[in-house]
Amino acid sequence: MTGRKPIAEAAGIVEAPVAVVFEDLAGALLPDGRRTGRFTVEDFPGHTSTVEVTGHTISFQGGWWYRGEWSVEPHPRGALLVHRVFNVAQRMRWGVPLANRLFIGFADRTRQGFAESLVQAGQRLGCATHPI
Repeated sequence: MTGRKPIAEAAGIVEAPVAVVFEDLAGALLPDGRRTGRFTVEDFPGHTSTVEVTGHTISFQGGWWYRGEWSVEPHPRGALLVHRVFNVAQRMRWGVPLANRLFIGFADRTRQGFAESLVQAGQRLGCATHPI
């Protein structure tokens, strides 16, 4: 999603190789085993999202505005894990903040959830993690 500014972003370092971190991320986000391509998943009863897996990036797009992207990139200490949330509404883009109560606390909740996931990844992989 080049050229678009995320409405929320969080990042952290995982002291493990990129391939290992990506496989762990995929296992956490995609428990059905699919690891490539574009497909649809049922997030919860009655709601679906389109998932795209390309390289070391996993994206979920669902509803009328939401797109969440998780990427794993090389870092001198192992891997850099980044999560970004974008408003991808095609129409009534201005209505997204209103529908989400002007996103009050959204970025903080996104970062908090990411920080918890980062700790869990470190526990699963047996390595240090560092939010940035």
